[in-house]
Amino acid sequence: MTLPPRIATLRTGLGAACLAVALSACGGDGDMSPAPNADTVKQSTVLLDTLVPQWLARTGVPGAAVSVVFEGKTVYAKGFGLRRVDEAAPVDADTVFQIASVSKPVGATVMAVHMPGADGAAGTPAIDWNTPIQRLLPDFRLAYPDPADNARLTLGELYAHRSGLPDHAGDVLEDMGYTRADILQRLRWVALKPYGSYDYTNFGLTAAAQAMAQAQGTDWATLSEQALYRPLGMAHTSSRFADFAAQANRAWGHVQDGVSYTSYGAQPGHYIVQQPPRQPDAQSPAGGVSSSVADMAQWMKLVLAQGQWQGRQLASGAALQAAMTARPGGKYGYGFNVGPDPMGHTSVSHSGAFVMGAATSFILWPQAQLGITVLTNAQPRGLAEAIALVFGERAWGDVAPDAPVGEHWLLAMQDMMHNLYQAQGRLAGQAPPAQPAPPQALAAYAGAYGNAYFGTAQIALNAAGDGLDLLIGPAAVRYALRHWDGDTFVFKPRGESAAPGSVSAVDFTPGQMQIELYSEDILHGRFTRLNAGS
Repeated sequence: MTLPPRIATLRTGLGAACLAVALSACGGDGDMSPAPNADTVKQSTVLLDTLVPQWLARTGVPGAAVSVVFEGKTVYAKGFGLRRVDEAAPVDADTVFQIASVSKPVGATVMAVHMPGADGAAGTPAIDWNTPIQRLLPDFRLAYPDPADNARLTLGELYAHRSGLPDHAGDVLEDMGYTRADILQRLRWVALKPYGSYDYTNFGLTAAAQAMAQAQGTDWATLSEQALYRPLGMAHTSSRFADFAAQANRAWGHVQDGVSYTSYGAQPGHYIVQQPPRQPDAQSPAGGVSSSVADMAQWMKLVLAQGQWQGRQLASGAALQAAMTARPGGKYGYGFNVGPDPMGHTSVSHSGAFVMGAATSFILWPQAQLGITVLTNAQPRGLAEAIALVFGERAWGDVAPDAPVGEHWLLAMQDMMHNLYQAQGRLAGQAPPAQPAPPQALAAYAGAYGNAYFGTAQIALNAAGDGLDLLIGPAAVRYALRHWDGDTFVFKPRGESAAPGSVSAVDFTPGQMQIELYSEDILHGRFTRLNAGS
């Protein structure tokens, strides 16, 4: 798979690429096997009972949960392992996980509930995927060379990641403590790719969802609850972090400690609880849903039934079909990956991940009325995708029922994750110069530095007066700067946007400061000196 060699690939949306490429890289031209039947699906779910515990032990991932739906029924929903590695509480079918970017297709379904063809959309002003966002959010705009592009930018183009926003634009602002409203306003300062080109962005999609919520006179989390979760009986599902945090039966996020990625797969990882947990409310439509596999089974059944639920058209079938149709020249619809699985069977899918401790995946085979969701509570290592793919090839009869289960899918998915853990920054992994050029007096660097996109950053003497700190964003995120050479300092980034081992250079020039890891693609890492010594 091809991922941009940058720190942003670790953010919420990494799973959109990983499963999409896994499904399409070796996919055939069409369904060649007999459709799954009750027997093959049953045999495949029985296999999960032994496979999932074995692979949890193999990888060290603390916990997982799996649900399977077939022909309108939940035929499997079970948990494995532990909610938290240092406690004994087990995962079950109702354990709530953060589902990360699987929030995108769930949110696309919320959108479809309010589009023509859904019972609840009758009599309201028509909103569909072709509705221009400025009709609903007049103040939203991007830096298009042709201002007319803002007027024609649609909800669908934003959900399909074809607005021209570059890869993961806005995510670093979230790490700095900016609110959703702040980030959507600041996107107007981003240098764009060509209009209509594909680049995965959490906040582009979030803008479209926010527009729909505002049109319905409410906030996104409330809209999702009223439109989808409550009608489907998804009692353990929410688009608010506070609701997830309040759940007694929830899976804690875990990160690997003391084991390099290169050894992952050769031995189990050692996991610790991530503190603080990932708080994704700012991009809730793109990555902020929490749910259980029992609840996700309800959602899968709705989507496979083309929006019909208990005798009514809850979500627009036409809107869902459009969402599950790849845009021209691509493999992504409106919040869904679209393409054949590796065995050639028509499918839609998505994965999600937080580097701060979540990895999730689902695959739907609409023609077979079959779907699987896998949720795990550790960093993305390919386990969720591998479980789903093994289930799929068995259910479709692509391997003999009595064939031994190899680890080829697990190894393949792990191998695809390597790039996601590459340290970023030109000085990452390097030793400081043996004889560095001295810096100026530290006070000479202190002061406020401004940037239209990132806001104001402060360079201040540390408490001991013998070093510099960088403070940035509404959360005043503080990084200790270490002198490197001359007017170059470095810091180690942290948070959801930080790959392990990354190092960002901070280069001072007269009247300016350049932060290396804030400079890629969007070219916004240059800060102008506002004053000195403040």
